[in-house]
Amino acid sequence: MTHKLLPVALLAVLLAGCKPDQQASVPAPAPAPAATPAAATPDPAIQPGVVQQTADMPQLQVQTVDGKAYDLATHRGQWVVINFWATWCAPCLQEMPELSALHAMRGNVEVVGLAYEDIELDEMQAFLKDHPVAYPIAIIDTYNPPKDFATPRGLPMTYLIAPDGKVAKQFLGPVNAHDIEQAIVTAGGKAV
Repeated sequence: MTHKLLPVALLAVLLAGCKPDQQASVPAPAPAPAATPAAATPDPAIQPGVVQQTADMPQLQVQTVDGKAYDLATHRGQWVVINFWATWCAPCLQEMPELSALHAMRGNVEVVGLAYEDIELDEMQAFLKDHPVAYPIAIIDTYNPPKDFATPRGLPMTYLIAPDGKVAKQFLGPVNAHDIEQAIVTAGGKAV
């Protein structure tokens, strides 16, 4: 019964977070507590009220919609913006052009979009023809999201990864280039 309610609960959480007026910045989470045996650790994806922590130095390996492999580890030395979004999320669509411009104009900042929704590859490719972006997009399995990132509490949800591979900032709600550049300066990076 719990597994049947999971998609409904997940959809309710995502819809609640996808509001144009919701722009909150969430500081990077503290490191997770010491590991416990796997059998004693509840699965946050099926435990209501359990907040999953984002790894201090997250790993991300996905296949993009254009068939290329994307590995976050190969982008060390650059600032990386990881943006969880969905085609049905209005604030997500509003921030895409600015994130695309940031990706194209800043040599040391890269953006990757993680489509957090149940959508077929051909549907996403058609969507991207109408909403083109300069950065890579990958479709994320909502039932098996990247393990090193907290399951999005709302969309859009964006992470700024520092050149050393650590999470510098986490944003809940829409972001713009100014927000990201401010976070880079706050984290010790150079202003443009």
